[in-house]
Amino acid sequence: MPLYETVFIARQDLTADDLDALAAKLSKIVTDEKGKIVSKEYWGLRTLSYKVKKNLRGHYVLLNIDSKYAAVAELNRVMGFNEDIIRNATYAVEEHQDESPLFVSATAKDFKPGKVVVKKEPSKIDLVLDQVQFDV
Repeated sequence: MPLYETVFIARQDLTADDLDALAAKLSKIVTDEKGKIVSKEYWGLRTLSYKVKKNLRGHYVLLNIDSKYAAVAELNRVMGFNEDIIRNATYAVEEHQDESPLFVSATAKDFKPGKVVVKKEPSKIDLVLDQVQFDV
Protein backbone atom coordinates (compact mmCIF):
# COMPACT_ATOMS: atom_id res chain seq x y z
CA MET A 1 0.00 0.00 0.00
CA PRO A 2 1.13 3.60 -0.50
CA LEU A 3 2.86 5.42 2.35
CA TYR A 4 1.82 8.84 3.64
CA GLU A 5 2.90 11.31 6.30
CA THR A 6 0.28 13.55 7.84
CA VAL A 7 1.19 16.48 10.07
CA PHE A 8 -1.51 18.41 11.86
CA ILE A 9 -1.47 21.37 14.21
CA ALA A 10 -4.04 21.32 17.00
CA ARG A 11 -5.25 24.29 19.06
CA GLN A 12 -3.04 25.50 21.88
CA ASP A 13 -5.69 25.15 24.60
CA LEU A 14 -6.13 21.37 24.24
CA THR A 15 -5.00 19.21 27.14
CA ALA A 16 -2.76 16.17 26.70
CA ASP A 17 -5.76 13.86 27.11
CA ASP A 18 -7.76 15.77 24.48
CA LEU A 19 -4.83 15.69 22.07
CA ASP A 20 -4.29 11.96 22.49
CA ALA A 21 -8.03 11.35 22.05
CA LEU A 22 -7.98 13.42 18.85
CA ALA A 23 -5.00 11.45 17.49
CA ALA A 24 -6.75 8.17 18.42
CA LYS A 25 -9.91 9.32 16.62
CA LEU A 26 -7.92 10.15 13.48
CA SER A 27 -6.06 6.83 13.72
CA LYS A 28 -9.38 4.98 13.94
CA ILE A 29 -10.50 6.57 10.65
CA VAL A 30 -7.47 5.06 8.91
CA THR A 31 -7.75 1.64 10.58
CA ASP A 32 -11.49 1.42 9.76
CA GLU A 33 -10.53 1.74 6.08
CA LYS A 34 -8.11 -1.24 6.42
CA GLY A 35 -5.08 1.04 6.74
CA LYS A 36 -2.34 1.05 9.34
CA ILE A 37 -0.74 3.77 11.47
CA VAL A 38 2.97 2.92 11.36
CA SER A 39 3.95 5.48 14.01
CA LYS A 40 2.70 8.57 15.78
CA GLU A 41 4.98 11.37 17.00
CA TYR A 42 4.15 14.31 19.22
CA TRP A 43 6.38 17.26 18.34
CA GLY A 44 5.29 19.51 21.18
CA LEU A 45 3.63 22.88 21.64
CA ARG A 46 5.34 25.32 19.29
CA THR A 47 4.98 28.98 18.46
CA LEU A 48 3.48 29.71 15.04
CA SER A 49 4.96 32.30 12.69
CA TYR A 50 1.67 34.16 12.53
CA LYS A 51 -1.82 33.86 14.00
CA VAL A 52 -3.82 30.99 12.57
CA LYS A 53 -7.50 30.98 13.52
CA LYS A 54 -6.70 33.25 16.51
CA ASN A 55 -3.95 30.89 17.78
CA LEU A 56 -0.32 31.89 18.34
CA ARG A 57 0.83 28.40 19.35
CA GLY A 58 -0.12 24.87 18.36
CA HIS A 59 0.46 21.21 19.20
CA TYR A 60 2.24 19.45 16.31
CA VAL A 61 1.53 15.74 15.66
CA LEU A 62 2.91 13.49 12.90
CA LEU A 63 1.13 10.33 11.73
CA ASN A 64 2.97 7.87 9.47
CA ILE A 65 0.30 6.02 7.50
CA ASP A 66 0.36 2.86 5.38
CA SER A 67 -3.00 2.90 3.62
CA LYS A 68 -4.90 3.33 0.39
CA TYR A 69 -5.73 6.82 -0.81
CA ALA A 70 -9.42 6.48 0.11
CA ALA A 71 -8.55 6.32 3.82
CA VAL A 72 -6.24 9.32 3.55
CA ALA A 73 -8.89 11.28 1.64
CA GLU A 74 -11.42 10.54 4.40
CA LEU A 75 -8.85 11.55 7.04
CA ASN A 76 -8.25 14.88 5.26
CA ARG A 77 -12.00 15.44 4.97
CA VAL A 78 -12.53 14.89 8.71
CA MET A 79 -9.55 17.06 9.64
CA GLY A 80 -10.92 19.82 7.42
CA PHE A 81 -14.06 20.33 9.49
CA ASN A 82 -12.64 19.51 12.94
CA GLU A 83 -12.49 22.71 15.03
CA ASP A 84 -9.53 21.48 17.08
CA ILE A 85 -7.24 21.18 14.04
CA ILE A 86 -6.01 24.53 12.77
CA ARG A 87 -3.73 23.29 9.95
CA ASN A 88 -2.90 19.94 8.34
CA ALA A 89 -0.76 18.61 5.51
CA THR A 90 -0.49 15.14 3.96
CA TYR A 91 2.39 13.97 1.80
CA ALA A 92 3.02 10.78 -0.15
CA VAL A 93 6.46 9.37 0.70
CA GLU A 94 8.69 6.59 -0.59
CA GLU A 95 9.53 5.30 2.90
CA HIS A 96 8.95 6.34 6.48
CA GLN A 97 11.75 7.64 8.69
CA ASP A 98 12.37 5.70 11.89
CA GLU A 99 12.24 8.84 14.00
CA SER A 100 12.14 12.43 12.81
CA PRO A 101 14.57 15.03 14.19
CA LEU A 102 11.60 16.89 15.70
CA PHE A 103 10.51 13.86 17.77
CA VAL A 104 9.69 14.78 21.38
CA SER A 105 7.49 11.90 22.60
CA ALA A 106 5.14 9.22 21.33
CA THR A 107 2.07 10.79 22.99
CA ALA A 108 1.23 14.15 24.49
CA LYS A 109 0.88 12.55 27.94
CA ASP A 110 4.51 11.33 27.83
CA PHE A 111 5.85 14.81 27.04
CA LYS A 112 8.08 16.30 29.75
CA PRO A 113 8.53 20.06 29.43
CA GLY A 114 12.06 21.30 29.40
CA LYS A 115 14.85 21.76 26.97
CA VAL A 116 14.40 19.66 23.86
CA VAL A 117 17.61 18.22 22.51
CA VAL A 118 17.62 17.77 18.75
CA LYS A 119 19.58 14.73 17.68
CA LYS A 120 21.73 15.57 14.69
CA GLU A 121 23.97 13.17 12.87
CA PRO A 122 27.06 14.70 11.28
CA SER A 123 26.79 15.16 7.53
CA LYS A 124 29.41 14.01 5.03
CA ILE A 125 30.76 17.55 4.82
CA ASP A 126 31.16 17.71 8.62
CA LEU A 127 33.09 14.43 8.60
CA VAL A 128 35.43 15.67 5.85
CA LEU A 129 36.01 18.99 7.63
CA ASP A 130 36.90 17.13 10.83
CA GLN A 131 39.67 15.29 8.95
CA VAL A 132 41.14 18.41 7.33
CA GLN A 133 43.58 20.55 9.30
CA PHE A 134 43.88 24.21 8.52
CA ASP A 135 47.17 26.08 8.96
CA VAL A 136 46.71 29.59 10.28
